[in-house]
Amino acid sequence: MDDKKKIVAVSGSTRKNSSNFKILKFISEHINSDFEVEIFEDLEMIPHFNPDLDSENPPEAVAIFRHKIAAANAVIICTPEYVFSLPGSLKNALEWCVSTTVFSNKKVGLITASASGEKGHEQLALIMKTIEADFTDQTQLLIQGIRGKLDFEGNITDEKTLVNLEEFIKNFEKHIKE
Repeated sequence: MDDKKKIVAVSGSTRKNSSNFKILKFISEHINSDFEVEIFEDLEMIPHFNPDLDSENPPEAVAIFRHKIAAANAVIICTPEYVFSLPGSLKNALEWCVSTTVFSNKKVGLITASASGEKGHEQLALIMKTIEADFTDQTQLLIQGIRGKLDFEGNITDEKTLVNLEEFIKNFEKHIKE
């Protein structure tokens, strides 16, 4: 029997091999072996939010996303900031969860990795608070100037960022076990 805790990691970027994906990959490779991380890469498959379709039988991609979130012990969201806001694809996916309880009391880690990221991170925290996700100051991380802190292969080249990510992982593991 596999008793590993399941974590769904969502990249707010739809770009293949983005900095955000690389950070989630780093986390999946450095998190304690008690955890299993699945990186969700299908944000672009989720249709535009439409309350008329938000019924007991939502579009298949929405049902899959909701199920993955509901079945996970925890969720990590790592996103860039686009025009001082969240990427539309991430906000759209989260909007499909508002009428559900899939995030209610769900242990969540929030990372914004972008050029600046402050406004996007504020918005992400507000949305997650609104849908009753369970996160703390210690399970949030803002990484500014991300492009200069990773190499092409996704290795973290900035020592402070590496320390901050290791601390985030430790705090997130502890939060999940609480």
